[in-house]
Amino acid sequence: MSDTSPRLGLPLIKPAQAQKHVTHNEALRLLDALVQLSVIGFDEVTPPGLPSDGDAYALGAGTSGAWAGQDGAIAIWVDAAWQFVAPEPGWIATLAGRDELRIWSGSAWEIHTPDLQNIAGVGINTSADATNRLAVASPATLLSHEGAGHQVKVNKASAGDIASLLFQSNWSGRAEMGLAGDDAFSIKISSDGSNWDEALSLSPGMQLYHSGNIVGTVSATPGIGDAIIETGSNANGSYTKFADGTMICRVSSFATSSGAAAGWSFPASFVDTMISICATLRGVTAGVATVDAVTTSGANIHSFDMSGSNSPAPNVDLIATGRWF
Repeated sequence: MSDTSPRLGLPLIKPAQAQKHVTHNEALRLLDALVQLSVIGFDEVTPPGLPSDGDAYALGAGTSGAWAGQDGAIAIWVDAAWQFVAPEPGWIATLAGRDELRIWSGSAWEIHTPDLQNIAGVGINTSADATNRLAVASPATLLSHEGAGHQVKVNKASAGDIASLLFQSNWSGRAEMGLAGDDAFSIKISSDGSNWDEALSLSPGMQLYHSGNIVGTVSATPGIGDAIIETGSNANGSYTKFADGTMICRVSSFATSSGAAAGWSFPASFVDTMISICATLRGVTAGVATVDAVTTSGANIHSFDMSGSNSPAPNVDLIATGRWF
């Protein structure tokens, strides 16, 4: 039969042993030190100058003085002497006065880090539940970079699911943005949390317009990069094309001779002859302008000075409106 207990190495009282109290008291002293083990320091190598009875230290490598040769042991000051106990793997010790907990691995006292993988939930200053498995109650929540960029990701399983940010007032929804039941980004608002109005919906492939791209080159088959409005000018005047197919051509002070036809070539061609042309005479107190021979590329302009003078010939401001596709 062993003289010590198998786990803590406590001395056992032998049959018919004299002065049994000595063995018993030694075992109690060890229990007093090792149960609820709390040490003043970890990885200590130099004994303190004035230890108090019951002080315990977890020794590191390179011990010296009265601790020499006791690397890795637990040193306990008892009855004005150091007593050493070799820890077993799995023993737990805390740092006195702190919330630091370490576990003896067999070669070192390792700081215990709880396993935070696949835990059921985390509640910070509040309680998590089955739906809100991460719950935070605080004036603000900070998500910051660790040297470069930072992304907040909201992922859904399929297009028909929801991946969104919901803004609430007293637990009632007021605004939501994200992918709500499809893959179009939308913004919705509500006054009561039940009835919702879609304020914005952007489908994949849709282009957003702003002051930098609303004017550019338009297309009869719009795509990414095409503008809403296109403008241009040449010797025949100026034009404005709209993405819906409307086009307006303009020329100022177009020269005519009274009663004679003057051909105006449009600065851009129309798609058909359904063109409305407005002519305004300049420099006469009474006159009229007419239009004929309209084609997709131009028209004849006639002007008549009815003020009694045919010289000089009146000039005309012209606006033609039609379709470019």
